Amino acid sequence: MTARKRGWGKGWGIAVAVCAGVWLVQNGAENITPPIPSAAEAFAAGPGHHTDAAADPLPPSAPVRLRIPEIRVNAPVMLLGLDKDGSLDVPPAADRNLTGWYKDGTAPGAKGTAIVAGHVDNARGPSVFYSLGALKKGHRIEVTREDGRTAVFTIDAIEVYEADAFPDEKVYGPRDRAELRVITCGGGFTKKTGYQGNVVAYAHLIGVREPTAT
Repeated sequence: MTARKRGWGKGWGIAVAVCAGVWLVQNGAENITPPIPSAAEAFAAGPGHHTDAAADPLPPSAPVRLRIPEIRVNAPVMLLGLDKDGSLDVPPAADRNLTGWYKDGTAPGAKGTAIVAGHVDNARGPSVFYSLGALKKGHRIEVTREDGRTAVFTIDAIEVYEADAFPDEKVYGPRDRAELRVITCGGGFTKKTGYQGNVVAYAHLIGVREPTAT
């Protein structure tokens, strides 16, 4: 992994922390903090509903929409680049139903590790990935692409990391099959510093839905 990607990985946690959590500060964090993944959904807890069965990777094609039925996510996908400091840019915080894909990385469904990010909240309330930490192994993530195909992923694990212990290689490192990471801010929260880390959903491709003939 290059130095730029290491900086980007750690920078993502920093970038989110400075633009999220306003709603919790305004309303008090005790009763409305987003779900935190349980220990049972981490890799260390064992496979759970995990399956090693995987679909063959697809040719690259940009994502246009992401759905996670279990937490009622159905959101468009915008393209994200890197800031001048090498950190991953973020979707506009004002839009509470918008995700972003790192456009210079792997496309969802193609061989490698695709990265999708989104906010957990904004000043008005919960945003697209507020409930990401409530997901479980075996839940599905569906990504519709520009080529009309829908890449279907199964979740292998949901983990939460403190910002100063973010495992860059584990999250962003290259893979031999089609994998997906969905990332938002999370972990501990204080009114002084905001969110202390990130929630990461790990998933791999298990199927493809072809476009419906018209």
